[in-house]
Amino acid sequence: MQNDKILKVEYNYFQINIASKIATVTIDRADKANALNIKAWEELRHVFETLDKEKEARVIILNAAGKHFCSGMDIAALMDIAQVRHMDCQSRMREAFREKLFALQAAVTSLEKCQKPVLVSIHGACIGGGIDLVTAGDIRYATKDAKFSIKEVDMGLVADMGTLQRLPKLISPALVAELAYTGRNMSGEEAEKVAMVNKAFDTKEDMESYVLKIAEAIASKSPVVIRGTKNVLKYSRDHSVEDALNYVTTWNAGMIFSNDIMEAMAASFEKREAKFED
Repeated sequence: MQNDKILKVEYNYFQINIASKIATVTIDRADKANALNIKAWEELRHVFETLDKEKEARVIILNAAGKHFCSGMDIAALMDIAQVRHMDCQSRMREAFREKLFALQAAVTSLEKCQKPVLVSIHGACIGGGIDLVTAGDIRYATKDAKFSIKEVDMGLVADMGTLQRLPKLISPALVAELAYTGRNMSGEEAEKVAMVNKAFDTKEDMESYVLKIAEAIASKSPVVIRGTKNVLKYSRDHSVEDALNYVTTWNAGMIFSNDIMEAMAASFEKREAKFED
């Protein structure tokens, strides 16, 4: 029988469950189409910074309750940010705005900085800040009828929480430009064709079943190797091939003498499943 573990923190906008080394993070503001207010963004950062250090979790699934994945930034959050306009000093006003924006960006980046792989299950609307979130994850899946939209252009804003920085590294920059300039919807089916998501599914249930199997496969591997692989993949994305080869050489020189290698070899020889320490 599986032992379930709930993080001993009460969140207002997220449900957290850990079972069989898999952490499931569920956005839980369905009555607001999972739009995230300032408190929700703060909670998001705390969730992923906590899971980063949680040994019981080897892989994370991010999904959402209700009809939609995430409809982006809550209007109340935008109003909170806009309050800086009432400051008398222009320099202090702009400084305060940058600090608020950096905090929101850090919430999104917490998915990327987390050492555990983050698998994202997307259904319904994924708008604005929702796309910021999913692009910071490691692997994305969607239902065919999911709708992606870089909606900031229709709000008189330049998307500023990661979409314009991460999405061009996932799909064609020209397609990103089209989506960002027009704000049009892209379906989950189209997202699969352009490789924004690994796979698109007919139903949410089919997607969740498949994602769980992928998570189980990842959770069965050496946590040290998985953490190292995510680290090297991130570094390689942002550096030249030569620099990345030098980096992985240094990484393995420091990390290769792990008990996990002997366990993996023994398990292969004995034709059994390897058992790794957290």
